[in-house]
Amino acid sequence: MEIETVTKTMRLSATVPKYIIDEADEIAALDNVSRSQLISQCLTEMIQRRKARLLAEGYKAMAKQHEEFALLSEGAAKEVLPNW
Repeated sequence: MEIETVTKTMRLSATVPKYIIDEADEIAALDNVSRSQLISQCLTEMIQRRKARLLAEGYKAMAKQHEEFALLSEGAAKEVLPNW
């Protein structure tokens, strides 16, 4: 059973330097995709990289918090359980 996904699209107007459009058109032609598809793929990749970076930063922050908590917990445990 194949699930069909429907993606709503929107028109975008952007002012971009000509040399970038020329490069994009060359890449689109080589990849056999439209300019719109190429731009969509680039933006999707950029969004995914940003999300991955933010997740990594969040995990690092959580790891630091967990380490601090462990150190505090160890001190508290020694107070309550002297043989710890």
